[in-house]
Amino acid sequence: MPGSAVNLFLATTAFSISFAFWGLIAGLSPLLKVELRLSATDAGLMLAIPVLLGSVGRIPMGGLTDRLGGRLVFSILLMFAVIPAAALSLNHSYHSLLFWGFWLGLAGTSFAIGIPFVSQWFPPEKQGLALGIYGAGNIGQSIAVFFGPYFAYRIGIPPTFALFGAASLAWGLVFSVWARNAQVSRRPVTIKENVRVLCTEPLSWLLSLFYFLTFGGFVALSIYLPILLREFFSLEPVDAGARTAGFIILATACRPIGGWLSDRFGGANVLLFVFEALALFPVLMVLPSIYPFTVGALGSAALLGLGNGAVFKLVPQHFPGRVGAVTGLVGAAGGIGGFFPPIVLGILKDVTGNYVLGFVFLGAFSLGCCWMLRWVFVRLAER
Repeated sequence: MPGSAVNLFLATTAFSISFAFWGLIAGLSPLLKVELRLSATDAGLMLAIPVLLGSVGRIPMGGLTDRLGGRLVFSILLMFAVIPAAALSLNHSYHSLLFWGFWLGLAGTSFAIGIPFVSQWFPPEKQGLALGIYGAGNIGQSIAVFFGPYFAYRIGIPPTFALFGAASLAWGLVFSVWARNAQVSRRPVTIKENVRVLCTEPLSWLLSLFYFLTFGGFVALSIYLPILLREFFSLEPVDAGARTAGFIILATACRPIGGWLSDRFGGANVLLFVFEALALFPVLMVLPSIYPFTVGALGSAALLGLGNGAVFKLVPQHFPGRVGAVTGLVGAAGGIGGFFPPIVLGILKDVTGNYVLGFVFLGAFSLGCCWMLRWVFVRLAER
């Protein structure tokens, strides 16, 4: 469709900027934890709060996008981000970080906006790759964890918040001027119809469970790795941020590959491989050496990226007329999957003195998803 490449570029860049903004507190967390003298539990809550609104907010944002179009909703979201950025540039106390971090989390809803916006520009046989490319906007998280500490060291934490907010405002203006909604013939979907599909389609909830693991695992590790690397191996914040950026870049690069493989072999088959392998790699991250830890982290990054791409091949495949609504539900589940682990890891660290149980839970949950996938999707494909 003419204009598809341009709008894919505009949406992917918008998603990258939104994710950079969403992950900024995580990028600054090693510095904030020291400056504010936070416990592991307090730091975990600070990291998890932006994920909360970015998770549950995806459900209404997906429905609004189906109703109003991605151009309007995405533009407003990007421009709104300047408000929490300005507030945190004036005051980044712990309580301010919790309150404004919650509203900063609204940037995380961008995924539920971009999926229906992009999918309408491409035919079904190309949606896996296109949505995988859009999902590569996850790289914005690496921008936050690398450039956040870099700018904080050079210009200070308050101007860093202002700088990221200004970037979001600027691209919001660009998106509002240049982006276009695809011309579709179907009528707008009502909110009641969106709610109905979530209440009557069990597959939408199963896809939510899978994304809870793949995207939730990606978010949780990407926002907590700077702290883990600093505490485990005494790395400087910029070094820890650079290594975390490598994790995010690898997961991001694997996302379109997951979509492409799903176009060829089916999303369920790709997820089956991901869940089986993901039960093994987190075990390496509990060993007291940076080498197995790195292998475990990067292996998990690759698998989570592949899984993210595969899940969102299945969404438009099974729900072609309700992509926004189901994307909102699935995206919310993925975001919630990133909300709980930082809090749980912080509590486990304060109670047991280590993070071992957290990585064990990740492997066990992956095996559970593998069983559910075999029971439902693989059997469905065999019919």
